[in-house]
Amino acid sequence: MPLPKSLPRIYLVTPEPRPGRPLQDFVDALERSLQGGIRLVQLRAKTISDADYLVLARHAVDCCHRYGASIVLNAPLDIADALQADGLHLTSARLMHCAQRPLPVGKLLSCACHDAHQVRQAHRLGADLMTISPALPTATHTTARPLGWPGLQDLAALATAPVYALGGMTVDCLAQAQAAGAHGIAGIRSLWKGPVADGDRCG
Repeated sequence: MPLPKSLPRIYLVTPEPRPGRPLQDFVDALERSLQGGIRLVQLRAKTISDADYLVLARHAVDCCHRYGASIVLNAPLDIADALQADGLHLTSARLMHCAQRPLPVGKLLSCACHDAHQVRQAHRLGADLMTISPALPTATHTTARPLGWPGLQDLAALATAPVYALGGMTVDCLAQAQAAGAHGIAGIRSLWKGPVADGDRCG
């Protein structure tokens, strides 16, 4: 599908599929999230098998496109291409190992950043959007020192692509995140219309 002329303000990062539950439960929760207005999704499912990821991603891409939403896959590039996803998300580790942009212009490149070095690397790769985290304290990253609004503002000022504040975010934080220089907010628990397993984390 065509990429959005302007990126949505809200970026859903999916939780992990719940162990022992049918993948269809996950797809149903994704659809409810889309019905609630989500138009930008990152499919992040690191705890399932490669075969299950392919099945899940195929359904997730189809579901998002039915609602006019864009979806990036937290997965190898060949999978994102084969499934006609709208782009790719790089974890901070994968980001720092890239020597060049891993996909063509016209596809969305999303990058996870936690410090100035990673923000600059995302710029070098021509990132189309990035998450900066952890913005606020979060139950899933209890050992990570939150940036706070001033720290987020400092990193957002270095960015040349739209920034999404991640970590402790709810829709009520949007105005404050924008005041700190972010384009929008990203989150799991506050945006997902379904159960989330304890300990689910972004990265």
